[in-house]
Amino acid sequence: MILAAIDFSHGTEGLLSSLMSQGATLGWTLIKAFLVFIVGRLLINLVNKLIKRVLLKRDIEPSVKTFVGSLVNVVLTILLIISVVGALGVQTTSFAALLASAGVAVGMALSGNLANFAGGLIILLFKPYKVGDYIEAQGMGGTIKEIQIFHTILTTPDNKVVYIPNGSLSSGAVTNFSRQSTRRVDWTFGVDYGEDYDKVRQVIETILSRDSRILTEPAPFIALHALAASSVNVVVRVWVENANYWDVYFGINQAVYETFNAEGINFPFPQLTVHRANN
Repeated sequence: MILAAIDFSHGTEGLLSSLMSQGATLGWTLIKAFLVFIVGRLLINLVNKLIKRVLLKRDIEPSVKTFVGSLVNVVLTILLIISVVGALGVQTTSFAALLASAGVAVGMALSGNLANFAGGLIILLFKPYKVGDYIEAQGMGGTIKEIQIFHTILTTPDNKVVYIPNGSLSSGAVTNFSRQSTRRVDWTFGVDYGEDYDKVRQVIETILSRDSRILTEPAPFIALHALAASSVNVVVRVWVENANYWDVYFGINQAVYETFNAEGINFPFPQLTVHRANN
């Protein structure tokens, strides 16, 4: 009985010693992994800042800068994950083999993101738009804020931030309102039947000539567009610098309204004539 107790005591001490040894080893492994993670994040932040400084000093388009910065951050983060896994005691070769074997499944699961990545490269290569351009695509409109590796970020006129996948932008229709230096502004003004068209045309020409933002070449275009149900419609088309588009559009609307009223030119409104039959 005494010998059995001694053996049990030695067995317990050995077990506790083994647990303490393994616990110390595990604790040191976790500490190493944590230190690798902390140092890695600090290095990633430093590298990202360095790359941003280098790109800012270079004469590179903002689109390329944001794309490269996003790509470098993703690559460094993947390397950090592999380093942390290695610090935890997992063989990196085995981990790489595991990643390779799971690559097909991951590729299928992330096929959309791979298409978005390829779309980002196509956008940077062919440059249908760049940072600062105003575009309309996928039912959304806004100013390009960033072109990242998977998404293009837009800021809408009412200050919403929209993320559009690069894949859909590279393969779909995109309207770029900032590519050309000039734009055409169109109006259709309706006047009453019976109004003197020559007078209406002359008044509009005077209004346009007073606005220095309207380009003289191509010359403004004014024509009788249609004899509608309740109005005679006059179409007006002018060319302006891109930056002046909306100011000219709203400004001429106001000027036409005020001048037509001053000149006695009546604006039409829907009317319904009812004839009563005598019994």
